[in-house]
Amino acid sequence: MPAITSLGIGSGIDINSMVTQLVALEKQPLRQMQAAANVMQTQVSAFGRMQSLLGALQDASGALNNPTLWASSTAASSDAAVVSASAGSAALGSYAVAVQALASGQTLASTGVFGAATDLVGAGRLTIELGSWDAGATTFGAKSGATPVAIDVAADDTLQSLRDKINASGAGVTASLITDASGVRLALNSTATGASNGFRITAADADGNDTDAAGLSRLAYDPPSGAAAMQRAQAAADARATVNGIAVSSTSNQLTGVVQGLTLQLNKVSATPVQITVASDKAALQAAVKSFADAYNALVGHIAAQTKYDPTTRVGGPLQGEGSVLTLLNRLRGIVNIPSSASSLFPTLSSLGLEMQRDGTLALAQGKLDAALGNLAEMKKAFTNLDPGDTAGDGFARRTARLAADMLGSDGSLSAAQASLQKRLTLNGAAQDALSQRVDAYQQRLVKQFTAMDTQVAKLQALGSYVTQQLAAMTNRKS
Repeated sequence: MPAITSLGIGSGIDINSMVTQLVALEKQPLRQMQAAANVMQTQVSAFGRMQSLLGALQDASGALNNPTLWASSTAASSDAAVVSASAGSAALGSYAVAVQALASGQTLASTGVFGAATDLVGAGRLTIELGSWDAGATTFGAKSGATPVAIDVAADDTLQSLRDKINASGAGVTASLITDASGVRLALNSTATGASNGFRITAADADGNDTDAAGLSRLAYDPPSGAAAMQRAQAAADARATVNGIAVSSTSNQLTGVVQGLTLQLNKVSATPVQITVASDKAALQAAVKSFADAYNALVGHIAAQTKYDPTTRVGGPLQGEGSVLTLLNRLRGIVNIPSSASSLFPTLSSLGLEMQRDGTLALAQGKLDAALGNLAEMKKAFTNLDPGDTAGDGFARRTARLAADMLGSDGSLSAAQASLQKRLTLNGAAQDALSQRVDAYQQRLVKQFTAMDTQVAKLQALGSYVTQQLAAMTNRKS
């Protein structure tokens, strides 16, 4: 709205002040609309926060309703230095694990010593093939699905550049250079452990002899063909163990499929069996119950803050008296106060260790919760049971999940209340715009009318002055 600056100049009347006051009176409803919009915006924010907190309670109840939580387990080892274990959903019980051998990879080292890493190795081609050797390294069986990898070696390749070519080839072998007092050796190791991840190296030596200890053939390892210039320091082997007396083997030291849901990590050979005990993961269950209580308390606390009345200031919270909020609060109290027939042992949340406080929140009674955790079958029913014929038989987590779904759904009362507020905000904004336009038009009309009046008054004042001057002149002539 433009400022009024020049009215009343001709007449000397304070028209600017008159117009400003008249426009201010006309704008009074706009201030009321803006105040109402601020209240509604506060309510929308309060509803949004409430929906977020109810969503968190829905997630917490969903976690309790998840069968995976109740099937989760933990594993403890009597000697983790020999065998350590982790459990996801393994059957509860005890497992005796004895380790006869650890899995290993094949290791080779060149018997010929190079003076430096920059020494030339000879030209030709090395072929690396994964597979299994028999005990005496007299027979080699290629690994199923593996493809031999050929590495071309140029005349100017050094021990160092050959190492880099092997490492870049993806042949399943790692190369390194070992330096000692005698010089530099090439060492090769299987990338993966297990008997099937041994390897042989054949050479196509540019000097024409593929099995001697000169040129590229000094880096070959294929004993059956007479090429054994590389020395095997360690053979590739599978891990061997017994689980409850049953012999098992693995290409790695981690056993994942021997006992369903249980992972065993073999760390050391031991003739004495190690006891692995698998028990229910009560810590995870306790954490889930606590998360449920925390989410419930956060929601109830928010409702209390938004609906309270301050007798000192005589001001109520932004959602005081909102029907949808009262409905939500009553249903939350019903979950806590109305017993469930899902479990005869734990008919109330209080019997599970979640006790209602004077302020409506839930407090954790650890003794009761520990007792409930001692009977997981009944505790699970108390939280997760679903009775299609009678909702009184539903567990407390089921009730909470249904409540959240009802209130947060597209046609739920919380969603409907917030949508109604948003609609009222939109209408309020449109009304403010319309009133602002009317006030602008009203001001322009006043300015136009008072400008015309100011002009006429100025003319009349000028005419009065002229008449007064003429009368004075006539009087002077007569005298």
